[in-house]
Amino acid sequence: MEQQRFRYLLLDLDGTLTDPKEGITRSVAYALNAFGIDVEHLDSLCPFIGPPLSDAFMTFYGFSEVQARKAVEKYRERYVDIGIFENRLYPGIDAFLKQRKACGQELILATSKPMILAERILAHFHIRHYFSSVFGSAEDGSRAAKSEVIRYALQACSITDFDRVVMIGDTCYDVVGARENNLRSLGVLYGFGSRESLSAAGVDFLVESVTELNEFFER
Repeated sequence: MEQQRFRYLLLDLDGTLTDPKEGITRSVAYALNAFGIDVEHLDSLCPFIGPPLSDAFMTFYGFSEVQARKAVEKYRERYVDIGIFENRLYPGIDAFLKQRKACGQELILATSKPMILAERILAHFHIRHYFSSVFGSAEDGSRAAKSEVIRYALQACSITDFDRVVMIGDTCYDVVGARENNLRSLGVLYGFGSRESLSAAGVDFLVESVTELNEFFER
């Protein structure tokens, strides 16, 4: 049974537990506007959901490292008080977390989002109590790559039996982060990654809905 195999569930936040599309894309557009860049369609900014923000500004808009840092600062001007709450919990996630914890599995959040913001989001949706630990990037921008967050979480929780761990996320960044730490990964297709990108990254398991996600651990 998958439930018996995996004792530790590392969970991504954006696109896995919550749908942050409105808050993130509006805040990215706000940051880009500060550089004289107008975005007509917010959907074009969905690729910003998943990777570290500074990397996304450099990759998608050709910003230098200095420009990317300034863009992240502008992004947070709007996001920390407004965008963070332009967000919604995916239907069924609360029940999923409750069921998994009741079955004795340890839930650990592993996000590239700054840890302080992740804590605020979990508290806002009243799901913080399901998690034994929360890990994210540092406030100074370090430990932003998902592989670094995962490595930090494993070390901090003194987890050494990697066969009992699975990383659950919606993008290739979660899959690559898991692979770089010798973990298996479970991709969710209701988020912002595609079946093609997750498969190309080497995902081990795929589910299409929150219902299937819960069923995966009941098999």
